[in-house]
Amino acid sequence: MAKKKTSRKELLKVTDEFLTFSSKVVNFITTHLRELKYAGIAIAILVVAYLGVTTYLRYVNKNGQNAYNTAYQTLTKEMKPDANPDNLRKSEELFIKVTDDYGLSKVARLALPQIAYLKFLDKKYDEAIVLYRKFLDKVSGNTEYELMANLALAACFEAKGDLKTAMETLIPVVEIPDNSFREPAMLSLARLYRLDNRPEKAREILNEFVEQHADSPLLPFAKAQL
Repeated sequence: MAKKKTSRKELLKVTDEFLTFSSKVVNFITTHLRELKYAGIAIAILVVAYLGVTTYLRYVNKNGQNAYNTAYQTLTKEMKPDANPDNLRKSEELFIKVTDDYGLSKVARLALPQIAYLKFLDKKYDEAIVLYRKFLDKVSGNTEYELMANLALAACFEAKGDLKTAMETLIPVVEIPDNSFREPAMLSLARLYRLDNRPEKAREILNEFVEQHADSPLLPFAKAQL
């Protein structure tokens, strides 16, 4: 029996929904960045948004995709500083179910950084690092996913207090021009330089940000730190 094709109307609906969602994520971050305990949480939110968009648009493995979508939608309801721990645990369980029940599907690998993000929120940084590195192994050769994972790893190392490793992880993300994660990586690196008592390096990164990303929604935050 021939598979039922997804209609153009359905594809456009999915695209519109997630373009709207990703714009809401940017607005949330720029509005609430100062309220978050770690800028790393904002980075993790960007990771979640990026994965959600690319997953909906790229993969069609129906059963695994539906399970992933359910877990993802549960998670996005709790993308706020005062997230409900019970709902976060439920989301984690749903993502783990994706990896356990649909391990051969393409979306299974994308569940790994989502679980890692939830471990991060639960301050289980070592577990999050293991999962992000496992994800890196699975997406080797995909530059965007590698950059995303390194950005998230840097947030984990920062939260652990390992500033040196966090900076070493961020620098390659900053050095690659025109990538989706360069702007938040630059702001994170500037913050780490200040924490490491290297204010001149922080100013250098921030001035570069202002010069190169004049249209960024994060520009006011960069200017405020100069």
